[in-house]
Amino acid sequence: MDSWIAPGRVNIIGEHTDYNDGFVLPIALPLGVVCAAGPTADGRVRLTSAQRPGEVVVVAVRELAAQRDRVPGWARYPLGVVVEFTRRGHPIEGVRLEVDGAVPIGAGLSSSAALCCAVTVALRELFAPELTDRAVVEIARAAENGFAGVPTGLLDQSASILCTAGHALFLDVRAFTAPDGPEPAAVEQIPFDLAAAGLALIVADTGHPHDLADGAYAERRAQCEAAAAVLGVRALRDATEADLPRLADPLLRRRARHVVTENARVLAVVDRLRSGADPRTIGGLLTASHRSLRDDFEVSAPALDLAVDAALAAGAHGARLVGGGFGGSVLALVDRADDDRVAARIEQRFLTAGLSAPRVFTVEPAAGAHRVA
Repeated sequence: MDSWIAPGRVNIIGEHTDYNDGFVLPIALPLGVVCAAGPTADGRVRLTSAQRPGEVVVVAVRELAAQRDRVPGWARYPLGVVVEFTRRGHPIEGVRLEVDGAVPIGAGLSSSAALCCAVTVALRELFAPELTDRAVVEIARAAENGFAGVPTGLLDQSASILCTAGHALFLDVRAFTAPDGPEPAAVEQIPFDLAAAGLALIVADTGHPHDLADGAYAERRAQCEAAAAVLGVRALRDATEADLPRLADPLLRRRARHVVTENARVLAVVDRLRSGADPRTIGGLLTASHRSLRDDFEVSAPALDLAVDAALAAGAHGARLVGGGFGGSVLALVDRADDDRVAARIEQRFLTAGLSAPRVFTVEPAAGAHRVA
């Protein structure tokens, strides 16, 4: 069988803006999910995972939709991709899927999107090579939204498919999802050569997993939709800070304020990187994003705040939680010469607080999904 890999992602900035038609700026991680796949003629999907040794999931392709509640939760992600292919008119007579992931699960680094995207690019090449990258993104997201039951936006899948090495991906979600196809300015690769600037990005996986299927993520999304409805706009992407006083409900006002200001922060970061400014200057915007996620969107957690505070106290230029929140990981922008020292300070703060030391590692912008040579 041939193999394909799709990476996880870390979002430089732009959290909870994707499902509000806004702007995001992720990079792909040098950690991914590998899917080995091959067609069969027996009418079944046979699925195994290196992370579930001895567990084999076998379901008839025609019965997949009806068997959703009878398969393990982890298997719903790759099986949901098969469901989406067949639902969209791309017949799959049978297929064997073997997956193996290196993205930490529950760390807010999009392990589930990487899994869906790895399976999607594999099935595209085997059964529907005419599919565009946007179609691949939509299939992977639909699998996660529908069969797996997680109402994500398309940030994670877009990053996993579209990112390029050495760049951050500036994505205008509304322009990318335009009915007639992505608009010209929907996707832009922004040079992000941290090494040349003497910088590094470190990620601290706090070890406090999040679960976007637990309802809190869906609740935030519903609150954003409610705020947009009160303001009479298509999505919060269309709101401004001047509109916020019209939201009488203080909770909806806080949720909307995060989205409005976060979109502005994404645009400010992109402008600075485009202009060739010292990337250190984006640090304050990263930290402001964390405060907004903590105070207005209320998706932080004590372990995330501890990691951010420790990184900043150790000299990071900026730090914030990444992903949906409620647990997971923190990103910090640091001088390359200080990455080990900052990592050690974060670990020590956790130990002092009586917590297990987080897993801290350095990341660089990697390539999106591709066939494994």
